[in-house]
Amino acid sequence: MNVRLKRYRKDFTYSYTNGVFSTLELLDARPEHVINVIISQSGEENDGIEKIRKLCRKYCIPVEVNEKTIERISLKGKHLAIGVFRKYPSSIEPGKNHLLLVNPSDMGNIGTIARTMAGFGVVNLALIRPAADCFDPKAIRASMGAVFHLNIEYFERLSDYQAIFSNNLYLFRTGESGNIRDIIFQKPYTLIFGNESSGLPDDIEVEGKTISIPQTGKIDSLNLSVAAGIALYESSKY
Repeated sequence: MNVRLKRYRKDFTYSYTNGVFSTLELLDARPEHVINVIISQSGEENDGIEKIRKLCRKYCIPVEVNEKTIERISLKGKHLAIGVFRKYPSSIEPGKNHLLLVNPSDMGNIGTIARTMAGFGVVNLALIRPAADCFDPKAIRASMGAVFHLNIEYFERLSDYQAIFSNNLYLFRTGESGNIRDIIFQKPYTLIFGNESSGLPDDIEVEGKTISIPQTGKIDSLNLSVAAGIALYESSKY
């Protein structure tokens, strides 16, 4: 790139990975979108750095040793490698199982959920705006690069999603009827969660099977990423 790289902002047309593992995942899954890779001189003896160099040679991706750039654009701490990539469009697949988040606001949750999805083989993530930026380096790092293995698509409204996809909808709410232990998930399904603070709105514009995850009265609700992980595990049984 012929520009001085800066700390990430949402309006950038490019983003970064932070760390060796996430950079390897980027090179493995989306090499066509990689602009260049910046490595630290202190990482030259790292096995992961050698793997990065090998992949960059394979795909003719420039590699630069530049400590100052790494320090300038890194998240907390100093990383041995940073991948610079163009943001790319992505579309979720019809006829497949989906996970849908309504107005998620936390990049860490997005990343953690993405990693769990990849682990259970659900690779289609729908996000209803306003929603956190899946290309934010914080989300990428929380996912350990798993976001590069998912199809992620944003929608303005939940009804816009439903107009395209005819999946069986499972709506997760705290304290509602429909114990997850008693549910048989019919494929293709969509697991739907609200945001971290308020959950699914009462006036949600779609109908589906409402489900709760049993918990004690000692907490108000489970963390969004934990609840999504439980749902992914239970639905993977069918």
